[in-house]
Amino acid sequence: MKLFVVVLCYKVPDLTIDCLRSLEPEIRRTPGIRVGVCENGTGADAADRLAAAIEENGWGSWCDLTVTHPNLGFCAGNNLLIRPELDSDDPPEYVLLLNADTLVREGALAALIDFMDGHPRAGIAGSRLISPDGSDQGSPFRFQGIRSELDRGMKLGLATRLMGTGPLPKSPEPTRVDWVAGASMILRTEMLRQVGVLDDGLYTYFDDIDLCLRAKRAGWETWQVPGSVVVHLEGASTGISHDVAVVTKRRPAYWFEARRRFFLKNHGGLYTAMADAALLLGLVAWRIRNSIQRKPDTDPRHLLSDSWRHSVFRTGFELKDVENPALKSEATAAASR
Repeated sequence: MKLFVVVLCYKVPDLTIDCLRSLEPEIRRTPGIRVGVCENGTGADAADRLAAAIEENGWGSWCDLTVTHPNLGFCAGNNLLIRPELDSDDPPEYVLLLNADTLVREGALAALIDFMDGHPRAGIAGSRLISPDGSDQGSPFRFQGIRSELDRGMKLGLATRLMGTGPLPKSPEPTRVDWVAGASMILRTEMLRQVGVLDDGLYTYFDDIDLCLRAKRAGWETWQVPGSVVVHLEGASTGISHDVAVVTKRRPAYWFEARRRFFLKNHGGLYTAMADAALLLGLVAWRIRNSIQRKPDTDPRHLLSDSWRHSVFRTGFELKDVENPALKSEATAAASR
């Protein structure tokens, strides 16, 4: 198999069907591609609707549906499909993580495959992600660190450019980058065998930057391929987005827990404490500046208090898995019966 595409559906069966519909002409154009869809604990009739769409549209020759309950999160949900493929008699040369809230443009898959074929040290490559209006989204990025956490809190703009902490400049040509967003990310199977699949312990966030960092430390390169264009309806499943209209929604605890795990596992306790302190200092400085300049506050609600509550200063330095809220809800419901 040339490419195995993993599409994870959670609360977005209609968008998942639209995603599969956009994939259909790409599958016909490029041989050796199969798609695995994981209905990741949405419940209700989501699985039935996906199964019916696959049958009615004749997608069963290239698309398989797996149903799981409860929601496993982004990492474990993708790994549920990736691991068996890596151990199969015909493992894929590449794996593509593709969000359910995406629409692939013509030639998007072929552009990624052709790039990876021509760059044997590329372990990971990401598509150019655009919004429905055609505007570019943030990816690709620099790795997060102490400076970026300070700048994240302070939001000075000029400091972002001077400190080199913002998104990397866009280029019309393939560009080597630190990390790309997991909304459309192709992974070389040889790289996955060396560094491992997604970290189940992260649950849903920081998985893409974590994998790109592990790949870099093992000697693999990460690239963005602008010739592969994918429309991304950001935040459809989680509600977390860079869209100002929704960005002020309070971030769930698992986002902060994933951030904490990422820093601790990759950089150690002292560095994590410095990153937490930098973020908190930046957030306080922003609030002082904002009280004087009276600029609109576009931070997620309770960001400062939540950042403090989930910092290592409050939670300690033990490396923990992010708690799966779906499993917690199941356990609570079982205990109340």
